[in-house]
Amino acid sequence: MKIIIAPNSFKGSLNAFDVAKSIQNGLQKSKLSVNCELFPIADGGDHTLEVFHHFLGGKIHDTIVQGPLGEKVSASWVSIENGQTAVIEVAKASGISLVEKSLLNPLKANTFGTGQLIKTAIDQGAKKIILGLGGSASVDGGLGILQALGAKLLDSEGKNITTNTNPLLALAHISLDEKAAKIHETEFVILCDVDNPLLGIHGSAHVFGPQKGADPKAVEKLEKSMKRYNQILVSKTGNDFSQMEGAGAAGGIAVALKSFFPTTLVGGVDFLLDKMGFESALSDADLLITTEGKVDKQTLQGKGPAGAANVAKTHGIPSIILVGHAENIYELNTVFDAVFPITNGPMNLEQAMQNTGKDLEATACQIGNLLALNYKISQIK
Repeated sequence: MKIIIAPNSFKGSLNAFDVAKSIQNGLQKSKLSVNCELFPIADGGDHTLEVFHHFLGGKIHDTIVQGPLGEKVSASWVSIENGQTAVIEVAKASGISLVEKSLLNPLKANTFGTGQLIKTAIDQGAKKIILGLGGSASVDGGLGILQALGAKLLDSEGKNITTNTNPLLALAHISLDEKAAKIHETEFVILCDVDNPLLGIHGSAHVFGPQKGADPKAVEKLEKSMKRYNQILVSKTGNDFSQMEGAGAAGGIAVALKSFFPTTLVGGVDFLLDKMGFESALSDADLLITTEGKVDKQTLQGKGPAGAANVAKTHGIPSIILVGHAENIYELNTVFDAVFPITNGPMNLEQAMQNTGKDLEATACQIGNLLALNYKISQIK
């Protein structure tokens, strides 16, 4: 039996490569005669850079930039096509994983460091930026990125807004130097892992603010500021991108780039699976196994596992998803043929994250045993 193992990472626990190996180990310990092909995936969020480099190569660069709360961090990016294209992941410079949970604060966090990576890549000759959204610590509408690319952000008193805070809250005016032709001509391809708009109850502040440490008062403050920001953009550019699918991803980064640069938004998982040759790998497969740490409605709205399962479905290949936590298993069955939580007995989140590898291996082993039993029963019949 040929099984494609195409897992997403378990955020904060195991990357997609280690997840794939754990599942393979479990299947090989089972009673199933199995041929595994490992195909770690990403959707624009965490570990997009590693997955991209694993399948497509390129040169890895490390650059010291400003982290989400002003600290210095070393962030990786990849250049391909003789340096003409750069692949950058927001999470590397402005990611939530870079901030201790107790320090998370979207009223202060920004994306300036991601902008520094983009500026560095452009200065080194990149004409196209493939930008993976997801896993950010900020809700700044991409203003930090614009600052790093040379934009002047002014408050209501005409003073420059500093680069060590969330500029969204004080923003009154944006000015991007038209002389920076090299930057303005840069093409952006944005990889989104969600389809949320910028504003409203499904927007960047209300949905993602709490995940990044915002209490209800902070959410309302961010929403109010985001509305003002959108009005400024509409007044300056004549375009309103607030309801565009993916506008709310990573705190609204897409809106900033779409307003000032040639920018295309694509589904991150669809883009990556196509580049990685996923359909070709499925050609003679019998089953797809994928994973996600926490599975909810967003999983079905652009996340990697759903994207992989949907492609498999078009080829008549069933899919199984292994999860750390699932909010609604029956809803997930609209995309995945079977859902298996991997935790073994009551435990807190920290314990579950420590045991991810062992639990994945044990669950995969039992799935292998079940598939072997099913084959044996079918032979008897």
